[in-house]
Amino acid sequence: MPARSTRRSELDDFDRAILRIVQRDAKKPQRLIAEAVGLSTAAVQRRIAAMEDAGIIDRNVAIVDPAAVRMAITAIVEVHLIDEKLPSVDRAKALFRAAPEVQQCYYVTGGISLVLVIVVPDMAAYEASTRRLFAQNESVKSFRSLIALDRVKAGMEIEIPAATSPAPRR
Repeated sequence: MPARSTRRSELDDFDRAILRIVQRDAKKPQRLIAEAVGLSTAAVQRRIAAMEDAGIIDRNVAIVDPAAVRMAITAIVEVHLIDEKLPSVDRAKALFRAAPEVQQCYYVTGGISLVLVIVVPDMAAYEASTRRLFAQNESVKSFRSLIALDRVKAGMEIEIPAATSPAPRR
């Protein structure tokens, strides 16, 4: 992964407006973004590049409808590790990060070690994944699967709050 600059960490109102737009449609022409936020196209281009360089914009992706590509099973899986020692956690994270069927993986608190979102074409593929990722994994104590009945909402759009101004000095 390329090194990222930290030269731009504070977002102003223009940056926030740009982020709101590109989160909904990363392919929206910069000319239209510029019109919507009240900047020139060149300024929008510079700001987007700076936010990418700073890691604020991590990447541009397409959100694919799993049903459209015959991925019928979405499972949310709670994973309990044998222990929370760094080698166990790091091994599990590496395995889950490398597994293509694991769409999301979160290291969490609250009695569960990790929560995964897994997408596969059918139950046979899911069983094979659970064997490989959990049953044959010495770091995993147990796991619990929740099979999604309906995809109600999917996406990665984060609400970008307005900038907060410091309290006026008296």
